[in-house]
Amino acid sequence: MRFVMPQKVKFKHCDPAGIVFYPRYFEMINDCVEAFFDEALEVPFEDLHQDGGVPTAEISVQFTAPSRHGDRLELALSCTRLGRSSLGLRVEATCEGERRFVGTSTLVLIDGAGKSTPWPPHLRRQLEMRVVRNAA
Repeated sequence: MRFVMPQKVKFKHCDPAGIVFYPRYFEMINDCVEAFFDEALEVPFEDLHQDGGVPTAEISVQFTAPSRHGDRLELALSCTRLGRSSLGLRVEATCEGERRFVGTSTLVLIDGAGKSTPWPPHLRRQLEMRVVRNAA
């Protein structure tokens, strides 16, 4: 089950050449992750971060084509793996069917002391329903 988030490329995302400056893609990925927790899982990030958090432990992105100011991207997030306290994600961005980037990442749920902690049962059930095998 994929979660899809539209993202219009804005002026703030672009470098002087008029294409998306690659660190802005990482911001878009994080925006998509935050929207996924808020909208699909109904667990707002601000709730998860009251006494702990969900930091990104690993991220890798393959850029396949440039995006320009005004492009309308579609970011599709899939859960690829669920561990005791970790979550594997894949985010693919397309524009009119053309892939712009594909990224994989691992999130880890941590407690207030910064130690990994198991997903709460209600959230684990939600995530289990969304794990897609062979999402790559």
